[in-house]
Amino acid sequence: MSRQDFRWKPLKKYAGVPAFLHPWLSDPGSLTARIVARCNSFQVRVLGEQCARPFSDERQLIGLPAGRHAWVREVLLVADGIPVVFAHSILAPRDLRGAWHMARAIGSRPLGAALFAEPGIQRGPLTVARLTAAHPLRQHAAAAVGTPLPTLWARRSRFCRQDRPLLVTEVFLPGIARL
Repeated sequence: MSRQDFRWKPLKKYAGVPAFLHPWLSDPGSLTARIVARCNSFQVRVLGEQCARPFSDERQLIGLPAGRHAWVREVLLVADGIPVVFAHSILAPRDLRGAWHMARAIGSRPLGAALFAEPGIQRGPLTVARLTAAHPLRQHAAAAVGTPLPTLWARRSRFCRQDRPLLVTEVFLPGIARL
């Protein structure tokens, strides 16, 4: 695990963020809605949903004991045929039967739409990270699009429903510049 995994900070504490990415990284609303408003066709391409070991910083944010698996969902958000965001969401598996039961059956529908549709869901603060080639999430994103990628920027936040957390990380791919 890279030390980079622990370098999530508020956006205002990061230097070097490209100007065009500031609005994307800082928008507290639904990223899905923002993308849909800027394209003609939108698709959620599900890459996988399974139990897997979370990164240690993620595990701590969802309150999962060491050595336990999390439910992990990875998708590509595709605008006009171009992948623009790699999204990585995790939660404690027991919450698939409880607070986050809707996540189990979300399929190719955007998780963001569900998160912002329910008033009982609260969002924590956004944090941002610069993902270099050594960062596992950048590696997952590159594998998903099937091409080498430059250093990427990502944001993440914790959503809570019935006091149970769901961590959502959104990695901005080069295609986002077209929007």
